Amino acid sequence: MTQEDDWDRDLLLDPAWEKQQRKTFTAWCNSHLRKAGTQIENIEEDFRNGLKLMLLLEVISGERLPKPDKGKMRFHKIANVNKALDYISSKGVKLVSIGAEEIVDGNVKMTLGMIWTIILRFAIQDISVEETSAKEGLLLWCQRKTAPYRNVNVQNFHISWKDGLALCALIHRHRPDLIDYSKLRKDDPIGNLNTAFEVAEKYLDIPKMLDAEDIVNTPKPDEKAIMTYVSCFYHAFAGAEQAETAANRICKVLAVNQENERLMEEYEKLASELLEWIRRTIPWLENRVAEQTMRAMQQKLEDFRDYRRVHKPPRVQEKCQLEINFNTLQTKLRLSNRPAFMPSEGKMVSDIANAWKGLEQVEKGYEEWLLTEIRRLERLDHLAEKFKQKCGLHESWTTGKEHLLSQKDYETASLMEIRALMRKHEAFESDLAAHQDRVEQIAAIAQELNELDYHDAASVNTRCQGICDQWDNLGTLTQKRRDALERVEKLWETIDQLYLEFAKRAAPFNNWMDGAMEDLQDMFIVHSIEEIQSLITAHDQFKATLPEADKERIAIMGIQNEITKIAQTYGIKLVGVNPYTVLSPQDITNKWEAVKQLVPLRDQMLQEEVARQQANERLRRSFAAQANIIGPWIQTKMEEIGHVSVDIAGSLEEQMNNLKQYEQNIINYKSNIDKLEGDHQLIQEALIFDNKHTNYTMEHIRVGWEQLLTTIARTINEVENQILTRDAKGISQEQLNEFRASFNHFDRKRNGMMDPDDFRACLISMGYDLVSDKKTPPTHIKHLLLISTRNNFNLSRCFFARIMTLVDPNNTGVVTFQAFIDFMTRETAETDTAEQVMASFKILASDKPYITMEELRRELPPEQAEYCISRMTKYVGPEAAPGALDYISFSSALYGESDL
Repeated sequence: MTQEDDWDRDLLLDPAWEKQQRKTFTAWCNSHLRKAGTQIENIEEDFRNGLKLMLLLEVISGERLPKPDKGKMRFHKIANVNKALDYISSKGVKLVSIGAEEIVDGNVKMTLGMIWTIILRFAIQDISVEETSAKEGLLLWCQRKTAPYRNVNVQNFHISWKDGLALCALIHRHRPDLIDYSKLRKDDPIGNLNTAFEVAEKYLDIPKMLDAEDIVNTPKPDEKAIMTYVSCFYHAFAGAEQAETAANRICKVLAVNQENERLMEEYEKLASELLEWIRRTIPWLENRVAEQTMRAMQQKLEDFRDYRRVHKPPRVQEKCQLEINFNTLQTKLRLSNRPAFMPSEGKMVSDIANAWKGLEQVEKGYEEWLLTEIRRLERLDHLAEKFKQKCGLHESWTTGKEHLLSQKDYETASLMEIRALMRKHEAFESDLAAHQDRVEQIAAIAQELNELDYHDAASVNTRCQGICDQWDNLGTLTQKRRDALERVEKLWETIDQLYLEFAKRAAPFNNWMDGAMEDLQDMFIVHSIEEIQSLITAHDQFKATLPEADKERIAIMGIQNEITKIAQTYGIKLVGVNPYTVLSPQDITNKWEAVKQLVPLRDQMLQEEVARQQANERLRRSFAAQANIIGPWIQTKMEEIGHVSVDIAGSLEEQMNNLKQYEQNIINYKSNIDKLEGDHQLIQEALIFDNKHTNYTMEHIRVGWEQLLTTIARTINEVENQILTRDAKGISQEQLNEFRASFNHFDRKRNGMMDPDDFRACLISMGYDLVSDKKTPPTHIKHLLLISTRNNFNLSRCFFARIMTLVDPNNTGVVTFQAFIDFMTRETAETDTAEQVMASFKILASDKPYITMEELRRELPPEQAEYCISRMTKYVGPEAAPGALDYISFSSALYGESDL
């Protein structure tokens, strides 16, 4: 025997475990040494000389060891310990790392290990319980003995023993007179342990090897200590175990015999019941009487399925169990050396197997018969349902068909309707042919139902015969209707050709009459004799075509008469109108009469228009004769006035006299304009819009006349302004002539105005350098130069733009001669400036930068005061008083200098 892993020599013992092992192993050794009249007090000291160790081995083994050495020297002690260790080794125990020197030196770990090895070998190894030995055997013995006890569950040799109940259970199991187990409590482990220790020591001669407190207070008690103590109980109760084993052997033999008898009786009973069930079931399965309805047969099938699912499975299990019990019984009898079991006659396993085989054969035939019958009834039900369905569809389709085939709707139908009826009838014939298969299927299904012996075959045959008779009648009516439709169709095709011819000839003839009526009623508008003569010529050509048109009308009416004749001959009812046209013979007749009535009315309208156009031509010639004189006269006068306005010969007074004379001549010519206006009014009343005899219209004459009056008035005004300018600024006639010459030179369009580029060129030609200011300009131009320089503008562009604001304040894009004169003569004019007006306002305002409404009303007349108040803006500068007005910006605005 080896120490295995029960003792770990490489690890130190837990102090609590070491304490428990010291006490337990010491008590165990003393329980044996006392038989030799001695004991130990200190386990590691008392075994150092080897004498008590050898004595312990002799007591527990009952054998004699070699004679010990009597000396007290160390080698004597080692020799004695080695003798003890050699004896232990001779018992098959392999000592690992335990040497005599460690024992002699008092090594606690090695000493305890050696004692545990001795305990294992001589106290635990020989324990055997049901093929288990040593520790496992001891554990199994404890589990068996304590199994019936509550709160006891022995799984190991440490925590399973902490509450003391397991020890008490072992004692109670063998000596129930020593402990009242029912009074023990699981929550009193120390009391339970002490009770077990005391009873064991007092009555079982098992010394107290453990302390209750050590076990309870240790999380995991020492396994070796517990095993050592528990093994003492096993050896104490060993004699009782032998008696129990003998009793168990007897009980086992009797139990086997009783079980065999029970199995025999059970077999006989199960075999009888199973054979009886088979005997009752086979006649039910042999019954082959078929039911009339599918429902009844399905119920039979359901009953059979219940038999297979509910009734048979338990019997199958009984049969299987019967065979298992029989085999088990025979095996048990053979193993117990008893004779084999022989069932009653007819109840052998082979008899039951034969009966069961016969049951399954009948069962298989019954199931096949059921399925065959169900398929047959299913086929019958399917055919019957199919027969009803097809009959229903056929009868639904044939409903009303005989009535439709018997109708004579073709007698009052048109050709299109006849053809539609024919197509419809052909479609019906196709449908009829398609339904032939259905009728044949119905007959075939009825025949199969009869062959399969369908229970309601009589009603099926009756319904099938009715369908066949109706089908034959439909075929006869279909052929009759086809013959009638073909006959009527041929007649209508002839009429249709006549209808078509009528439509082909009536349509263009009707269109011709519509065009003729439209032309004859056309509200023509002409403006000349030539146009009305063209209309008269076209009308004469139209009248020449009327005889030929009348012949066409007679031919068209003849076609309609032919249609009426055919209808009367063959009894055809003409209903509706011609399918190819909406025109009727009456429409043709009515329109022809209307055309004949419109021709003379058209002749009259054309003659009246000829007379009107002749009168209009006279008015055109009269207007043209006057306009061709007045128009050139106005143009000539315009040119003469233009020459006078630019002519620099003579004084301004002489130019004024010439212009006044021109003005009087123009006024005297007004009577000619008035006469032309009268003729123009007559032309407008006559709605004459063109006149090939003149290029002048009244609008041209009016515009020219108004321009002539405007030009003469403007020219006179310009000369008057030049005279005023000359007199006010003291300009000589030579200077004016020079200004006029320069202006005329740069007036490229000769319209009395210069564009900005021509004005710039004119200024430069007169000595103004707009870039470098080589020539000293007038004072107001210097002022503009100063402002431009302050604002860092380009002088050539910005300065000229400022000048343009003076000569063209309305931004018209041109400079008139008067504006040119005003600009060139502004320096010499004795007029007020914006600065002078500001100085005057400053005096009225007592040197303040603003003025009040009270001061204006006090110093100025009421009208001028209110004018200023309404146009002055509110003053927003420093120290502004309530109601303060800005006279500075107002003064600048008066002279157009707000941008400056």
